[in-house]
Amino acid sequence: MDYQALYQQKLTTAAQAVKAVKSGDWVDYGWCTNHPVALDKALADRKDELTDVKVRGGVTMWMPEIAKADDAGEHFTWNSWHCSGIDRKIIGKGMGFFAPMRYSELPRFYRENVTVDVAMIQVTPMDSHGNFSYALAASHLADMLDKAKVIIVEVNQNLPWVYGLTGCEINIADVDYVVEGDNPAVAQLGGGGEPTDVDRAVAKLIVEQIPNGACLQLGIGGMPNTVGSMIAQSDLKDLGVHTEMYVDGFVDMALAGKLTGQNKALDKGRQVYAFAAGTQKLYDYVDRNPAVMAAPVDYTNDVRVLAQLDNFISINNAIDMDLFGQVNAESAGLKHISGTGGQLDFVMGAYLSKGGKSFICMSSTVTGKDGSVKSRIVPTLTPGSIATDPRSCVQYIVTEHGMINLKGLSTWERAEAIISIADPQFREQLIQDAQKMGIWRRSNR
Repeated sequence: MDYQALYQQKLTTAAQAVKAVKSGDWVDYGWCTNHPVALDKALADRKDELTDVKVRGGVTMWMPEIAKADDAGEHFTWNSWHCSGIDRKIIGKGMGFFAPMRYSELPRFYRENVTVDVAMIQVTPMDSHGNFSYALAASHLADMLDKAKVIIVEVNQNLPWVYGLTGCEINIADVDYVVEGDNPAVAQLGGGGEPTDVDRAVAKLIVEQIPNGACLQLGIGGMPNTVGSMIAQSDLKDLGVHTEMYVDGFVDMALAGKLTGQNKALDKGRQVYAFAAGTQKLYDYVDRNPAVMAAPVDYTNDVRVLAQLDNFISINNAIDMDLFGQVNAESAGLKHISGTGGQLDFVMGAYLSKGGKSFICMSSTVTGKDGSVKSRIVPTLTPGSIATDPRSCVQYIVTEHGMINLKGLSTWERAEAIISIADPQFREQLIQDAQKMGIWRRSNR
C-alpha cells in the first residue's frame, strides 16, 4: 500500500474537516495533551451554524476555543471525564459537566455505552508504515476511535512518539481526514513548585516503607512528586513503574538510575503508563525510548493486572477524609475538583499485590483564602463531597503527623488512629465528635 498517496488523498484543511460535525453530534477531543488545536479553532468558527454539539475531553490543559465565547454554551456542551483547573472553569461557566467513572472502565464505556459521531485528536507525524502514534495518551483512544463514525487526526510534529502495546497507534487506512496543524508546543504541566516541609515529612514516612525492587504508581500533585524526588536521592534500587499517569518524578528516578524494572512479573524492564504530562524534560525522555511503554488504561489500571506485580506501591493525594475512613479526592463539598480517576483502582490493586501497599497522603490542615486553618480530617464528609475510596478499601493514610493502617480496625479503632494523625489543635474536638457518633472508646488517652 502506498501510504503517502493515501495520506495525500485524505489531507485537508481544518475548516473543511470540521464540516463533518452536525448539530446534535457527539464530538470527542480525546485526552489531555491530545486535544486538538487547529480543529478546535475551526469548530469554534462554526459556532453560529451549530446547536447542541456535545464535546468530550478530559484533563484539559488549555481552554478550548469552543468554550471561549460568551454564548458558547448555546452551541456547545463540554463533558469532562476527569477535571483539571480548565475543566472546572468551563463547568463554572455553566456549559460544562463532569462524567463520573473509574478510569479503568473508560475504554469499555466506549465499546458499550457511548456514541461518538466525530473524533478529532492530535497525533504524531505518520511513520513509514502508515501509522500515527497517540503520543502521550494511549488511555482509551483506541476504543474511542473504533467507535467514531468520522476520525480526524491533527498532526503535530512536536508530539513525542511513544512505543506501546496494541492500542497506541492508528493507521492512515483507518483515518477519514488528516489535518496538518500549526505544530504548537506540547502543553506542559509543572510539578507544583518547591516541596513544603509538610510534603517532605509525608514523603519521608512513605519512602521508608518502600523496599528495593518495588513497583511504583504516583498520582498527580506536590506530595507524590516529592516522593519521586526523594526516591531519586535515596539508596533504593531496581524499582519498577506501572502507573496511570507518568510524571516528572519518574524521569528524575530514571535519570538517577533507580528504575530497572528487573523484578516486574509483567513488562519486565519497561515503565508502563496510560498517559503522561509534565515538562519538556519528560517529553524528551519518553520520545522513542524503549524503556517506557504506553498502554490502554484498561490494562494499566486493571486490579487483576496490578495484583500480579509484587510489592506494588500506590501513592495518591486526598482532599479530606472522615473518622470512618472514607477518603474524598474529588470535591470540596458541591464544588467539583477532579474525579475518581484511577485512585480506587490502585488502592485496591496495591492491596491485592503480594507485599503491596496503598498510601493516601495529605496535609493535616488547609488554609483558606481568609487565612483560617481547617482540619482535613473531619467527623463526616461535608455534604456533597464524594467518597472516592470507601472505608472498606483504604489501607495506609499519611499526614505530617504520622502514618496509620486502617485494615482490620473496628470503627472506634479507626477513629482513634485517624485522630492520632490529625493536627493537634483539632484532636480534642474530633474526639468529642467521635463520641457523639458512637465511635469513640478511651484506650490510648
